[in-house]
Amino acid sequence: MVGTSAFEKRYGFARDAVRLGNWRLAPFSAWAYQNVGELVPSAHVWSGAGSEEMAQDPTALMAETILLPGGSETISAFLARSHADALTVMKSGRFVADWCAPTMDFGNRHIAFSISKSIVAVVAGALQADGLLDPQAPVTDYVPEAAGSAYGDATVRNVLDMAVAIDIDEAYLDPQSPFARYRKAMLWNPGGGDEGLREFLCTLQRLPGNHGDVFRYRSPNTDMLGIILERASGRRMPDLLREKVFTPLGARGAVTITVDREGASRASAGISLTPRDLARFGEMMRQGGVANANRLVPEAWVADTIGGGSKEAWDRSDFFTLFPKGRYRNKWYQTGEAAYCGIGIHGQWLYIDPATETVIVRMSSQPDPVTDPFDRDNIAFLAQLSRMV
Repeated sequence: MVGTSAFEKRYGFARDAVRLGNWRLAPFSAWAYQNVGELVPSAHVWSGAGSEEMAQDPTALMAETILLPGGSETISAFLARSHADALTVMKSGRFVADWCAPTMDFGNRHIAFSISKSIVAVVAGALQADGLLDPQAPVTDYVPEAAGSAYGDATVRNVLDMAVAIDIDEAYLDPQSPFARYRKAMLWNPGGGDEGLREFLCTLQRLPGNHGDVFRYRSPNTDMLGIILERASGRRMPDLLREKVFTPLGARGAVTITVDREGASRASAGISLTPRDLARFGEMMRQGGVANANRLVPEAWVADTIGGGSKEAWDRSDFFTLFPKGRYRNKWYQTGEAAYCGIGIHGQWLYIDPATETVIVRMSSQPDPVTDPFDRDNIAFLAQLSRMV
């Protein structure tokens, strides 16, 4: 009789059970989200600037009680119930707690999903500062072949603020939807390879109405942004991320991004990095665009990101209930209070509260892509935790 491997004891399934067709499904996602490069073609971004410091003991914090919409709960119980994989907390620039689930080791990478959008936006801010990107320019100035698509009369600013009148829905669970075809084009689903990401984006059509009037959360916009940034700079996205973000940031761990058949990066959701490096990225934003005495983006760009954007476009969106006083600017969510954040499906959060000098990273293998009760719980959890530490 063949014995149970250490892998099976830890995860409850064998490694060969994880396939391209199930890697985003529980229970396989608990491993897959830390090892995306074994399943989806991925480009190297950054190897790491050095060894990581020792993890900060989270034991005392885990025993603290928080008040969630459904009642009181310890932090430890909430993290377990909500399928968290890691929690990292910074206070005034110092790491104060590092927690990992039994299925994740400290220092492992984890896919950030749509927090990738917020990271790629910093590349846009850096290229704007270099004079290579004009947010008010038409998309077609950079991607002429988009002329017959929804992007044909949109501006880069519309793309940055998710305000393109584009005819596609984020139908994560519909295998027959255009979104499923989109995932095939990025090689995230089986059956891809006949159509690349850029080809797919240029087939998307327009909705009635004006660009800029409504916030529409559509991931293809950020993949189009990635192509725009490559055309504006003459550099590939992995190189831009290395040069403009992770080198000046001094990231300690490795960073990768998934790519399609032509090497086009999944700018909207494909970045994997460690929780601590994501927290360092958040701390750079809290510091107005500076890390390790290196300026990644102008302070004015950060100020616009956390204070600009159209309240009217947000209020017309189906995201209004997430943050009733919120806005969206440059791929970042404003909560309407002091805090702002990046959010990814399956429970990824980067939460920055300048008022309490706190940065919080939560990474997760939450089974459903989007779950409203977990979103409400996480917003309450993050707000209380930022005041608690």
